[in-house]
Amino acid sequence: MGERDVRTRIRALQKAVWWAQDYVYAAVCQVQGILSRVQPGSFHQGHRSPVLIIPGVYENWQFMMPLIRAIHDEGHPVHVVTVLQRNKLDVPVAARMVAQHLEEAGLRDAVIVAHSKGGLIGKYAMLNLDPEHRISRMVTVCTPFSGSRYAKYMLLPTLRIFSPTNALTLELAREEAINSRITSIYGPFDPHIPEGSILPGATNIELPTAGHFRILGDSETARIIVDQLNPGQP
Repeated sequence: MGERDVRTRIRALQKAVWWAQDYVYAAVCQVQGILSRVQPGSFHQGHRSPVLIIPGVYENWQFMMPLIRAIHDEGHPVHVVTVLQRNKLDVPVAARMVAQHLEEAGLRDAVIVAHSKGGLIGKYAMLNLDPEHRISRMVTVCTPFSGSRYAKYMLLPTLRIFSPTNALTLELAREEAINSRITSIYGPFDPHIPEGSILPGATNIELPTAGHFRILGDSETARIIVDQLNPGQP
C-alpha cells in the first residue's frame, strides 16, 4: 500500500468518525428538545439588538439552544418562531411566518441567526419580505446556499428542495445584492452539503469543527456568532 493510499484511507476514516459524531450530537439534541420545558419568552429580555432564530429542517427551536443561551447571555433578546414547529414547510411559506413574527413582535434592527435550511428562509425573507428593513443582517451555520447533490436521492419533497437544480435554490443563488449582509459559518467537512456553504460576497468563516449539526454546540461557533452580532464591541 502506497503513501497516497494510506492518506486516502485515513481521510475516509476521519470523515466516518465525524459523520458518526454528528449524528450522535443530533440525536441527543432531538431528545433534549422533546424533554425541554424552557419557554421561548424567557429569552426576550436584553439591551442589545434583537436576534431571531431559524433552525434547520426537522429541527425545533430547542435544537439551537446552545447558541440561544450564548447569545442571550451577551445581552441580546432572542426570539423564536414557534409556529415553524419542525421546519418542514416550503421556504417561502416559512419566510412569511418569519416576517410576520418580526412585525408582530415589533422587532427592528434584528439579526437572524440560522442553521442550514433556516439560512435559505432568512435570505428569502431579506430579499422579498422586508419592506420596512427590520432585518439588518444574518449569521448562518452550514446553509446549503448552492444546494446539495445528495438531495436528488431523497424521497421526501422536504429534502429534495435542496437540489442544486431546484428553481428556488437557483433563484436565491443568483440574488447576490444582500450577500454582504450575511455571515456564513461552516466546518471543514459537512456530511450533508459536499458543495460547502461558501457564499459569494458574504463574510465566510471556516471553523475547525466538522459536521452539519455538531458545530452548533461548539463554543467557538458561539463566540464567532456573538462577535458578528457586535462588530467592534468588547
